[in-house]
Amino acid sequence: MTRQKGQRKQEILETLATMLEQSPGARITTAALAEQVGVSEAALYRHFPSKTKMFEGLIEFIEETLFTRIAIIIKEQQSALVQCERIVALLLGFAEKNPGITRLMTGDVLTGETERLRNRVGQLFDRLETQLKQILREAELREGKRTQIPVASAANLMMAAAEGRLIQFVRSEFKRVPTAGWQQQWQVLTHGLLD
Repeated sequence: MTRQKGQRKQEILETLATMLEQSPGARITTAALAEQVGVSEAALYRHFPSKTKMFEGLIEFIEETLFTRIAIIIKEQQSALVQCERIVALLLGFAEKNPGITRLMTGDVLTGETERLRNRVGQLFDRLETQLKQILREAELREGKRTQIPVASAANLMMAAAEGRLIQFVRSEFKRVPTAGWQQQWQVLTHGLLD
């Protein structure tokens, strides 16, 4: 029974992500979500007490997916710049593969939702930026390298470029993919960043 409940929760979250992708700009109602899943709204609320909790479930999925992979990147790569590049590329690739969830990441679907959700998404991006700062600080110690600009500014620049690409992806209704041309832009963005 618990396994079925877990599967139903997963199905609800997957359906929500699909609806976010298929209906750019549209607000998703619990009635429409329940209909797509094939359950009553009451059944939907047995799995998630509110739509906010459903969005939080998607945010938890984002965090778990990204930070599990980031830990692997840090373990496998020695170079700080390669670690940063792979982390930003991971974020862009994740967004490209999950367009509906990208709407959540950019805040596009959070208009009219609770402030707590907007803060939670903000914390996700703050956590990513902090990870980049930590990598760059460790590069100073481990690799004897220094950034041309303060570490905080360098990490912020990387995240600003990535977030901008996510916003363009959502605004173009998923036509302008975030990874297109990224490798060349990354080279320009980070040229001479570390000495």
